[in-house]
Amino acid sequence: MIKLRFSTSTTGSIASYSIILAMAVIVRVPTPLRRLTNGQGEVQVEALTIREAVEKLESLYPGFKERLLDENGELRKFVNIYLNDEDIRFLKGIDTELKDGDVLSIVPAIAGGF
Repeated sequence: MIKLRFSTSTTGSIASYSIILAMAVIVRVPTPLRRLTNGQGEVQVEALTIREAVEKLESLYPGFKERLLDENGELRKFVNIYLNDEDIRFLKGIDTELKDGDVLSIVPAIAGGF
């Protein structure tokens, strides 16, 4: 997807513009969340950051965002998201930038003991 931004001068002519390319990323959906995606284990969204990808997921599959982010918009403690096998908590968190072809894997934390 390509987004164009234009700003105009006081005379109405175009003063500047920028082109923003949203990247197509694959999101791997864990089994507990697949009821939101109609059973799909992988979905594709176009986004520039992980935060934007979560917003896109929410618009396509209502209820998705609240399962990943807390009321402050931060990643829930019991949810892990990996960008190409790298824990996003060791990157820029949900503000990590994406590039075309990236793979996001959502992994719910599993508690237990012996």
